[in-house]
Amino acid sequence: MIALIAGLVTLGLSLALPFVIKPFLMKLGVMDVPSERSSHERPILRGLGLAVLLAMLVGGLVALVWFLATDTARWSLLAVVVATSLAAGLLGFGEDLKGVSVAVRSVLLLAIAGFAMGALVWMGSTFPEYWIAGTPVWVRALLVVYGVLFVSSFINVANFMDGLNGISGLHGVVAGATFACAGLISEQGWLVAAGLVLAAGFLGFLPWNLIKPGAFLGDVGSYLLGGAIAVTSFAALMSGVPILATIGPMIIYFGDVGVTLVKRMRAGHRWDEPHKEHVYQRVQQLGYSHVAASGMTASFSALASGLGLASFFVPPMWWIGLLIAGLALLAVYLRLPRLLRAR
Repeated sequence: MIALIAGLVTLGLSLALPFVIKPFLMKLGVMDVPSERSSHERPILRGLGLAVLLAMLVGGLVALVWFLATDTARWSLLAVVVATSLAAGLLGFGEDLKGVSVAVRSVLLLAIAGFAMGALVWMGSTFPEYWIAGTPVWVRALLVVYGVLFVSSFINVANFMDGLNGISGLHGVVAGATFACAGLISEQGWLVAAGLVLAAGFLGFLPWNLIKPGAFLGDVGSYLLGGAIAVTSFAALMSGVPILATIGPMIIYFGDVGVTLVKRMRAGHRWDEPHKEHVYQRVQQLGYSHVAASGMTASFSALASGLGLASFFVPPMWWIGLLIAGLALLAVYLRLPRLLRAR
């Protein structure tokens, strides 16, 4: 019930706060001017992810107050999710306002991820109900290193994938719903709350993004999206959720960005050059609308998430089959520009 209340609070605020945030951003002149990477043709207001950030912060705090009084272990996990999401979003807002150098941004991303992973692994080692308790120190150290790379990488991935109307909002809904389902299945209320807050925050943004004149999340929103998904995924892993269920919402995004960057680097391009060569961008260039192309990407992410959730119901020996199915799904997604007809 408290997870549902937190989600409803988040949704209401995400729908309403743009009325206040938009004039603020317009006064600051935070506009997205079309570039080589852009799929739009005119300047559009950006930074509306600030409204999503504030909505998710309030919704997360509503859930935190409840868990603080009832479940110390679960409260701690949710606290790290809320704090990391806030930090990632604020870094993105700084990028929207004044820009941050690559070096400074990289250091701050690693610092945010390092704080989150260190805290989660320490918590997992402290509470006996978590599988990591009692593992050797070197195992915990490797988990921290893996987690830092995982979280910082996915924040960048979410930023790269934020190139069409609707794509990030839909992805936030899919990922949040997946985590909420994982929480229900594993009977972990904190994860249900984290998932519903995430889904509700980005669901409330969609009308503002899709209805003219429209507005963009900006880096504040894409960093928030990447940070919230990645840290929730790792926290769920620490609390015993099957690994496939924790990474299901991220497979398509990681695959699109990873394969695209490898292709560009093999062709002699710099990895950080603006471009429109991601799968979802190439689908849109075939003549499909932003909503159609974004919906295809979200649908594949939802299918991959479903495969991940299926790992709850089969023995671990069958997980390799689910993983192969997920990779096959990714392979089909990567070939969409060739499989679809131009419109």
